[in-house]
Amino acid sequence: MSTANRVPVNRPGALDVLVQRKLLTVPQAKAIALAALGRKVSPVAELISSRTLTAHDVAKALAGALACPLLDLNVLATNHLPRDPAYVALQEKFQVLVLARRSNRLLVAGANPCDYEAEAAIRQASKLAVEWVVVEYDKLPPRKAAVLPDVADSSRKPPPPTPDQWVETIEADSFDFESVIEEQDRASADQGQAEIDSAPVVRFFQSMLDQALKLGASDLHFEPYETSYRVRFRIDGELREIAKPPTYIKEKLASRIKVLARLDISEKRVPQDGRMKLRMREGREIDFRVSTLPTLFGEKVVIRILDSSVAKLGIEALGYEADEKNRLMRAIGRPNGMILVTGPTGSGKTVSLYSCLNLLNREGVNIATAEDPSEINLPGVNQVNVNEKTGLTFAAALRSFLRQDPDIIMVGEIRDLETADIAIKAAQTGHLVLSTLHTNDAPATLNRLRNMGIAPFNIASSVILITAQRLARKLCPACKVPHKVSRQALVEAGFKPEDLDGQWTPYQPVGCPKCNSGFKGRVGIYQVMPITEAMQRLILEDASQIDIAQQAQKEGVRTMRESGLLKVKAGLTSIEEVLGATNE
Repeated sequence: MSTANRVPVNRPGALDVLVQRKLLTVPQAKAIALAALGRKVSPVAELISSRTLTAHDVAKALAGALACPLLDLNVLATNHLPRDPAYVALQEKFQVLVLARRSNRLLVAGANPCDYEAEAAIRQASKLAVEWVVVEYDKLPPRKAAVLPDVADSSRKPPPPTPDQWVETIEADSFDFESVIEEQDRASADQGQAEIDSAPVVRFFQSMLDQALKLGASDLHFEPYETSYRVRFRIDGELREIAKPPTYIKEKLASRIKVLARLDISEKRVPQDGRMKLRMREGREIDFRVSTLPTLFGEKVVIRILDSSVAKLGIEALGYEADEKNRLMRAIGRPNGMILVTGPTGSGKTVSLYSCLNLLNREGVNIATAEDPSEINLPGVNQVNVNEKTGLTFAAALRSFLRQDPDIIMVGEIRDLETADIAIKAAQTGHLVLSTLHTNDAPATLNRLRNMGIAPFNIASSVILITAQRLARKLCPACKVPHKVSRQALVEAGFKPEDLDGQWTPYQPVGCPKCNSGFKGRVGIYQVMPITEAMQRLILEDASQIDIAQQAQKEGVRTMRESGLLKVKAGLTSIEEVLGATNE
């Protein structure tokens, strides 16, 4: 087999795409593939003839997954299409229809855009890049019969076209194909939609955003590799592969996203960060944070969905236990002091802080925040995006805040000694300061501040509460089932003998159409540690992290593991989730 006709590696076939879109099961796909091989027909032809799926469903799924336009052949007048005997052999052999030439690309209609053998043959014959247009399989044969010339002797088939013949004929009979797709899209658009862009990449990107919002994803990852391109969503903290579009769209897609985020589309050598606000189909305006990263095979783009409504859910929705919530409410009710929220990236620190700010956001209160960048828009709060390139650092923003008579200050993250020093001084001089740190648990936060160079007496006199947190996936209430776990395993997980009273049952995930994975949503696991007088004395004595943890336990502060096990007893999550989120 020549190089031109070799099937590309790691490119999905039509049946793979349909399995990925959950229109076929793996056993169904294998049966159809074997039947197609036996009958020597294409998988799509076998699929339609077996009536497993309709031609329309197959065309719609393939077009959406592969970022190809979907065209209704009934809207085309046959006199607009190229009519030359030179195409007949390839068109009949591969069940395709040549539509037009645009610059250095050839528009080819077919029911199976994953037919790489046909693509290679057409590309070799035409010396043009092939761009697929998806059509319904049952509409293709009659349309081809109307276009292909009558041949008196059916045994005499015309030779394959030479490159010159191909180009001349197509250019002579070409038509405005894009306008046909645009007109078709307008006809099927929702009434509230103001405009439809006919570009396949634009429509693919829009479909990915719509699907991400529908599935409740927090992030979209567009990842280019040497021979493949994939799109993954982070759903409930777990990355799931959603689509494998063709690799040729990676640059166009990255450029489209960068234009919307107001980034430099000509700069592909350095990372860029931006933000965009889009009006979605249902009329909602959603903010997105965009980050690009140059990789070996193109720019990886990650889009974070920023939903301001999460800040208005309330403290109750975050999963705090009653005593933890009371400690937090007492701390944010103080007029001054520092509250620190700690945990790794993606543990929900920003949502926790903004939930507190939403409670404090009143007409008579001046609140200012400095973040990199601001993820949640909260009316009534003065929000500043840190920009180190222009000199607007966290420390510079804090200095400016203190000149504007603030009551409450929120710092996105304490990263260095200068920022920490200014924040602590603000907390000591009548301001309530909220911020985040990256540490494993609450006791470790005090050591982290000391390691940054903050004097123990400054820590003891300013910090009033530390909250460490993680997120665990919630079990789907529709399909969770009791999990038989031995008493020894429960004790090893961290349960105390008195907890095993037989009044509760651990559950495990199963998976159903509502959740697909056995989990739906996430719940917070918290360690809420107030800084009491006894704790202050330990800080002034420069006590170790172990001593502070022991004092916290004496005061009734649960560890992260103990807090997670309470969620297991309540049936909210599984033991495995808690063990993974609170590895001790």
